[in-house]
Amino acid sequence: MASHVVGYPRMGPKRELKFALESFWDGKSSEAELQKVAKDLRISIWKQMADAGVTYIPSNTFSYYDQVLDTTAMLGAVPSRYGWNGGEIGFDTYFSMARGNAKLPAMEMTKWFDTNYHYIVPELGPETKFRYSSHKAVDEYKEAKQIGIETVPVIVGPLTYLLLSKPAKGVPKFELMSLLDAILPVYKEVLGELKAAGATWVQFDEPSLVMDLEAHHLEALYKAYSFFGGLDGIKLIVETYFADIPIETYKTITKSKAISALGLDLVRGTKTLSHVKTHGFPSDKYLFAGIVDGRNIWATDLAAASTILNDLETAVGKGKVVVSTSCSLLHTAVDLVNETKLDDEIKSWLAFAAQKVVEVVALAKALDGQTDQAYFAANAAAISSRKTSPRVNNEAVQKSAESLKGSDHRRATPVIVRLDEQQKKLNLPVLPTTTIGSFPQTVELRRVRREYKSKKIEELEYIQSIQQEIAKVVKMQEDLDIDVLVHGEPERNDMVEYFGEQLQGFAFTVNGWVQSYGSRCVKPPIIYGDVSRPKPMTVFWSKYAQSLTARPMKGMLTGPVTILNWSFVRNDQPRSETCMQIALAIKEEVEDLEAAGIQVIQIDEAALREGLPLRKAEQVHYLDWAVHGFRITNSSIKDTTQIHTHMCYSNFNDIIHSIIDMDADVITIENSRSDEKLLSVFREGVKYGAGIGPGVYDIHSPRIPDTEEIADRVRKMLAVLETNILWVNPDCGLKTRKYGEVVPALTNMVAAAKLLRSELASAE
Repeated sequence: MASHVVGYPRMGPKRELKFALESFWDGKSSEAELQKVAKDLRISIWKQMADAGVTYIPSNTFSYYDQVLDTTAMLGAVPSRYGWNGGEIGFDTYFSMARGNAKLPAMEMTKWFDTNYHYIVPELGPETKFRYSSHKAVDEYKEAKQIGIETVPVIVGPLTYLLLSKPAKGVPKFELMSLLDAILPVYKEVLGELKAAGATWVQFDEPSLVMDLEAHHLEALYKAYSFFGGLDGIKLIVETYFADIPIETYKTITKSKAISALGLDLVRGTKTLSHVKTHGFPSDKYLFAGIVDGRNIWATDLAAASTILNDLETAVGKGKVVVSTSCSLLHTAVDLVNETKLDDEIKSWLAFAAQKVVEVVALAKALDGQTDQAYFAANAAAISSRKTSPRVNNEAVQKSAESLKGSDHRRATPVIVRLDEQQKKLNLPVLPTTTIGSFPQTVELRRVRREYKSKKIEELEYIQSIQQEIAKVVKMQEDLDIDVLVHGEPERNDMVEYFGEQLQGFAFTVNGWVQSYGSRCVKPPIIYGDVSRPKPMTVFWSKYAQSLTARPMKGMLTGPVTILNWSFVRNDQPRSETCMQIALAIKEEVEDLEAAGIQVIQIDEAALREGLPLRKAEQVHYLDWAVHGFRITNSSIKDTTQIHTHMCYSNFNDIIHSIIDMDADVITIENSRSDEKLLSVFREGVKYGAGIGPGVYDIHSPRIPDTEEIADRVRKMLAVLETNILWVNPDCGLKTRKYGEVVPALTNMVAAAKLLRSELASAE
């Protein structure tokens, strides 16, 4: 019997690491105090898995910020601007790379494949000097060994590391894979030190192997793992996840003599079993079978999973299958035990990370002929209950969604005509300024929401408190002379959870937190049934905010694709069907906002790119239904109502034509942290006729850019975009920042816009 877990959540069951990190960053606690919290969490996780009976327990999956950044530290690939002069990389350098500091910008952050987790993008060049500079993998292996637990150290593999990197700013374009020879000796040095410490297995995470790789990538793959041959006593697991491996990649990696095991995703890798049966599996290797879903919270159908595992063992050989999770459990909530308020029936349908560990061990025992009959019977009852529960299905919603087929729901008037009509009504200046939606969530604001939710204060007191906050934010924006205002979203806990709480078909957790980046956690809603909107969700607050000002006030909504991609989604129907149901609910809200006099409505689709399938052959279908879902939300409104959307922290250049096809009037989009990468698509000749606001400063860093820096960014935009379509705005919402950072940054942003208006007027 053999079981394995790819990785585990780091934040802790009650977000202990989040609070320790933020306390340290605020100067309220010491480095030693942060390290103690981290060590306690690691030991707790290892003991939990050991007690459950997991055979291959991972280590080095803990991180103070991000596992790719940890690999950058391990390789000593620190960008020169951080002034690191060698030696073991400490917190000052590490967190400066992650978050920036008062003087230096952070490294770029973007989405980890098709998840809502963000990684720090390595910045490399032909002259980058690689050297072993962080012994974290070895230190954590030794830490576990000291308490009597043998672990499998986990490291981001060399191919994935290079494929996720980018050329450093100012470096001419070059082939990143040309650095393979430079990084492999460092990896081998790490393996040697792990071997000396007693490690017998090491896991290299190579999720890039599920992508469409070119021939030279496959050559590099074979070369890399051949290089690791000869390390007697160390067995390598190459772990893949998020999709099935293309055939040529599968053939390349399975013929490598240096690896002892290959991890395959059997959940999202729908063709994996077929690949193994058709092309065989080497008799000298183990297959780590990712059968327990690491990206969702539904209980595994143990009977169905056992059938697949038995089928796989028949193809691979007795004793050669190790039962595993489909990917790291980083992407799911920590422990269902902490959910004391969840409905009992729905709770019986779920499994969080702690429960998934138990599922893995139970399936491994069953594969070995030791089935826990009572556990399997309880699981079968829960699976049956979910299939037959009347609360899952709503016939009226299903009929409404079905009726959407056959129309593309595009607004009848072209966007260039709509913009003219909107300008007549809004009368905005050249380079209009706005923000993305949220303003800082203060301690007092969180207290008010918490006390209202726990019924410690009356509804009237809550409404008055929120209205006071809205009035403060509106006046602040007027004082700053921002052109299109927002109400600041003080009533909202999260841009997805807030809407899910008001829609039918959603359930919510108390502690179902999932790491998004750094210390930032989200609590995804659970979509368990058909979705509908019982009543308006935002109209009351938006109407109040608009009553306070003569300037346009944006109604703020989260789009259907983002609600879908940032929720734990039901897995009993296609995601596209759930998306259409959500789109209809948001459409009703858009119509109500317009009827209430809101002239500008923002429908955020921050996660559109995130849901893009990793394989090109599957991308067109996704983009078709995702873009259609967005268009449904605003297909019935007047030409004079201006529709905005927002996207952030992904590479959008390859889907720019789909973004244009969304047919929004204005799009605001992350730009500053990625070195204006977005602008390159316009330099290459893509014509964009709608309004566009590439972000002018990074809100995820405490650094405050000055007026000239922002003005210079906008000048670069004006070189490739028409003056009459360009907006000036931050990269993202301001929720995570402090007012002491927000006010000076927005002051400088508005000053930059005014400076450029003067320059443009003088040039006429």
